[in-house]
Amino acid sequence: MSSTKNYLDFILEQLSDLDEISYKAMMGEYIIYYRGKIIGGIYDDRFLVKPVKSAISLMPDATFEIPYDGAKEMILVDNIDDKEFLTKLFNTMYDELPAPKKKK
Repeated sequence: MSSTKNYLDFILEQLSDLDEISYKAMMGEYIIYYRGKIIGGIYDDRFLVKPVKSAISLMPDATFEIPYDGAKEMILVDNIDDKEFLTKLFNTMYDELPAPKKKK
């Protein structure tokens, strides 16, 4: 099952207080970028983020889920209705995320 554009639009609206949010459609799913870094994605209408220490500390009871077969576990964000929480989550995670790979 792939993700719906309606779910993507909802998540983007929830992230609208942040600058430099972008996304890339990939095989029916969406990769979410924050200031050029991959922070997570939307998979089967689930919002998942990378399992960095700051995200785990903000969501200690969160569920870890696999976005697709063969992928590493990510954290399910189930508090998607709270814009303030999502803003804090992204800002807290940013410094722990790897820099984008340079294109050759």
